[in-house]
Amino acid sequence: MRTFTIEVKDEFIADFIKVIDNFKENVTIKNDKKLEIDPFFYERQKELQEIRKNIKNGKSKTLSLKELENRVDNFEKYLESKYAD
Repeated sequence: MRTFTIEVKDEFIADFIKVIDNFKENVTIKNDKKLEIDPFFYERQKELQEIRKNIKNGKSKTLSLKELENRVDNFEKYLESKYAD
């Protein structure tokens, strides 16, 4: 079995259901709650999985909380010195 996402215009839904109804033994229509809440759920999920994979295999580097705080502090100081009145 394969799963597809199909976008159907609101005004065509009734006709679409009639067509699919002819194949009800082979086709199931489900609402995906994840896509109702977040239309980009699966794209975001894939991106996060890729980020996680890159961290695990060393392609991406994670910072310690202390290192992150130091970088943010230094950046704030830089901005203050550059844009101070």
